[in-house]
Amino acid sequence: MQFNEFDLNKNILKAVAESDYQNPTQVQEKTIPEVLKAKDVIVSAQTGSGKTAAFALPILQMLYLNQHSTKKSKKIRALVVCPTRELARQIEESFKTYGKHTGLRATSIFGGVSIEPQKDLLKKGVDILIATPGRLLDLYKQELINPDHVEILVLDEADLMLDMGFWDDVKKIEKICSEEKQVLLFSATMPNKVIHLAKTIMDEPVKIVADSKSVLEKEVDQHLYYVPKQRKIELCLHLLRNTVKGNAIIFRRTKFGVDKLEKSLLKNKYKIAGIHGDKSQNARQEALQKLKNGEADILIATDVASRGLDIKNLDNVINFDIPNQPEIYVHRIGRTGRAGEKGVSYSFCSADEKNYIAEIQKLIHKEIFVEEDHPYPLDPKSKPEIHKKQGSKYKKGRKSAASKKKKKRWY
Repeated sequence: MQFNEFDLNKNILKAVAESDYQNPTQVQEKTIPEVLKAKDVIVSAQTGSGKTAAFALPILQMLYLNQHSTKKSKKIRALVVCPTRELARQIEESFKTYGKHTGLRATSIFGGVSIEPQKDLLKKGVDILIATPGRLLDLYKQELINPDHVEILVLDEADLMLDMGFWDDVKKIEKICSEEKQVLLFSATMPNKVIHLAKTIMDEPVKIVADSKSVLEKEVDQHLYYVPKQRKIELCLHLLRNTVKGNAIIFRRTKFGVDKLEKSLLKNKYKIAGIHGDKSQNARQEALQKLKNGEADILIATDVASRGLDIKNLDNVINFDIPNQPEIYVHRIGRTGRAGEKGVSYSFCSADEKNYIAEIQKLIHKEIFVEEDHPYPLDPKSKPEIHKKQGSKYKKGRKSAASKKKKKRWY
């Protein structure tokens, strides 16, 4: 299938062609026709699946067709809510790229920067607004945003907004928009709270799942290393010296982990940059720019801070900590191997992370190749460490009622 087979205006197709896109991805092929039918849509899709174009292209189409006949000119007609500044910037850029021949105006607003320039942009009028929840509600309270004319509401990276504590803000934003709006929800994972929200704000949504295998069909060589937790930094240094070629993102689970690894690599004279939620917007942008222009070879990041980072020609992904949700693994390694280039992923698994690997392999329907020839092997008999609190009333082996419940997914 090609983009010209969608019912899109020639001006939008022209911009798509100028971006050198020819064949839609699986999520685009499934989602675009449903959005054009004005249906509510809930989509499970990973980074690298092309989900931004899956909602941006049909939104541009619908707004463009109606812009001359409506009296709502330069009112906010499409609202995209996302969790991070980086993602807001990336989505804005996508709308501007695909909509450059349409006359539609898109802009993004987010916290961590001066609010005054954003106020000026809003006063000039905007058709498509991309916003993080906190800054959006702040400007709404100042009566600088009027969501009454919103025809399409997009909730992007819904699971991450839940993790970051934005859930109450998201529900407030949905309520202040027009009741007649179309709702599109995109999420890498589908926790129960996301599913519950979808049921309460969406009208018989079409459910779309972008197969994780389709993301991993790209050229990504996956390597798995079993290693004691206390030897992970040594293994990381060993691979950087002897195996890893080109630039890399190293994923850590916590902000503390990012800072600790950053200090270790700097001590070993590596050109690195680190990002996490506690770093300022300027520091995060500077770190990303260093990787893009070659001042840094390695970016260390948490999953939260890395959502929305647009890095072309990324050679390697290193999973220093194995994610506890298998979809996040797909999300991470989907950042490399783009545009036909070959990518490599390295995953460090300690004894207490073995169950995570089992879940990942179940999701991607394949076993990850285990690299046994390295200096820091894990004893096959190793068991996860159990840290007991003094005076704990919990006995070994006891499980809570919640942990016994089988997790259910809608997809």
